[in-house]
Amino acid sequence: QVQLVESGGGLVQAGGSLRLSCAASGLTFSSYGMGWFRQAPGKQQRELVAALTSGGSTSYADSVKGRFTASGDNAKNTVYLQMNNLKPEDTAVYYCAASEKTGGRYYEGQGTQVTVSP
Repeated sequence: QVQLVESGGGLVQAGGSLRLSCAASGLTFSSYGMGWFRQAPGKQQRELVAALTSGGSTSYADSVKGRFTASGDNAKNTVYLQMNNLKPEDTAVYYCAASEKTGGRYYEGQGTQVTVSP
């Protein structure tokens, strides 16, 4: 059974930092690309904020470039999202997702709340 479990969310003041973790189990980590999405309050669509390949390549949404850093530890089957200089508009539920490189399987975690106060 595949599980993605996020942790590390919380309440922080603007300008602060948080580090999210996503522990994956039940899948071969190197066979998946990983992503961090967020869904802001009142918005129906989720935004892809960071993508990470098993080889370590990363890409970011323009809204978080220079502030967020995605990384992974293949040995621990865990990916991270380091978020610095947080802004109130970063307030959202953050989800990690795994997308199989071949075969099309896709999994998401349950999400972790990040709240940034002014």
